[in-house]
Amino acid sequence: MTSTPETLLGQAVGHKAAGRWAEAAAAYSDLLTLMPDMPDTWFNLGLMQRRAGRPQAALEAYRQALERGVLGPEEAHLNRAVIFSDDLGDSEAALAELTRALAIAPYDLAALLNLGNLREDRGEREQARTAYRRALEVAPGHPLALSRLANATVFESIDDPLIDALRQGIARPGADAADRAELGFALTRALDSVGEHEAAFAAAIAANADSRAFSGATYDPAAHDARVDRTMAAFNRPLKTGDRSDPEPSAPIFILGLFRSGSTLVERILAAHPRVTSGGELALMPRLVQTIGDDPATVAEASPETVSGWRKTYLDALATARPGAALVTDKRPDNFLHIGLIKAMFPDARIIHTNRDPMDVGLSNLFLHLDGSMAYAGDLADTGHWIRAHDRLMAHWKSVYPDDILTVDYDVLVRAPRQAIEQVLAFCGLEWDDACLDFHKAGGAVRTASVWQVREPLYQRSSGRWRAYKQHLGPLRAALDAA
Repeated sequence: MTSTPETLLGQAVGHKAAGRWAEAAAAYSDLLTLMPDMPDTWFNLGLMQRRAGRPQAALEAYRQALERGVLGPEEAHLNRAVIFSDDLGDSEAALAELTRALAIAPYDLAALLNLGNLREDRGEREQARTAYRRALEVAPGHPLALSRLANATVFESIDDPLIDALRQGIARPGADAADRAELGFALTRALDSVGEHEAAFAAAIAANADSRAFSGATYDPAAHDARVDRTMAAFNRPLKTGDRSDPEPSAPIFILGLFRSGSTLVERILAAHPRVTSGGELALMPRLVQTIGDDPATVAEASPETVSGWRKTYLDALATARPGAALVTDKRPDNFLHIGLIKAMFPDARIIHTNRDPMDVGLSNLFLHLDGSMAYAGDLADTGHWIRAHDRLMAHWKSVYPDDILTVDYDVLVRAPRQAIEQVLAFCGLEWDDACLDFHKAGGAVRTASVWQVREPLYQRSSGRWRAYKQHLGPLRAALDAA
């Protein structure tokens, strides 16, 4: 029975509403086969293809929409820019798309905010600040534009008018929790950078309270402990991979550990090597875990054929994200939860575990506006529990795979970089290259909370930073010391 355009459109809308992105894309594609001159439908196909994890197909759909005269072409260019930047790591193409969007709509707020963010990723501080100022001209007092401008600013005095603007934005009548959180974390950073530690800590506590109120995120220590227990029980010995006729595929270098433990720094050092391509915080492993399910036993008991299918899915997505790259880094800190899956798919995978003084980690997490999925970060006691669970699980992984995991200590790295970098390169099977010592001179975009720090030479000023806030960190210390 042949489907009518009306039927296909209804199917596409239904799948889209239910979050079935691939099915929605298929229905839109079938509709466009019958009626190709529908630019808005091409635009919707682009949305669905991207959400289904098909960035190249999404780019083509948006191209068709533009060629066929879609209304609001600046939005199509903006969406293409996001794909180039976030999914494909091509900041030049992203910049070109944003330039086209702003040529059409010079006062488009979303395009200006994305331009500022991209300039930050590229290490172009003044260009980023210019974009955010333009956004504030379009929307005076806009919380995201104001906070991003502050985050791209080097503060030298408590009297900087931007600090007062952040405070006024937080106190503005009608400001909701999301706006206050956005501005509050920027204020925290500004106050910390000028040595106003008491005020900075108070701002951080308020910002985290607003963030939790907005997101509704909560952390369940008992549930997380149970998850760690299940993982350790399922992977209590190296998996038997069985005999495979196919050669070992080229695995990425996995860099993982606690958030804010130096993973971005290690990745930037490796990416300065001519044989390595930076992957950044790829969503490939979490996306695969979502497909498989979060029961560790599913992975531990999977057949070689099933594991081979997972491996192909991962590698195909990696090839799409970083086309033509021979050796890629996958720097996703929370992948420490999934080392069992990593080693099942890639028995010879090289895993770099970054480590740092947990007090510095806890403070840094508290001071950053993190995603709701990291609900532990907004509370010092919860953060301490998360760190202890991480340490327990990593000790287990190292007992199972003692030769396949290299721990890099952040504080050792910044004190004696040459020796630490030599060890990292040797572990990855790479020859020494002087560029790895001068990683901060390398170009390329960096998508991370430490975007400005990794543009500088190695420094030690972040080691022991927690001591300036020692009187406030009792809950963190108590949680770390708990039996």
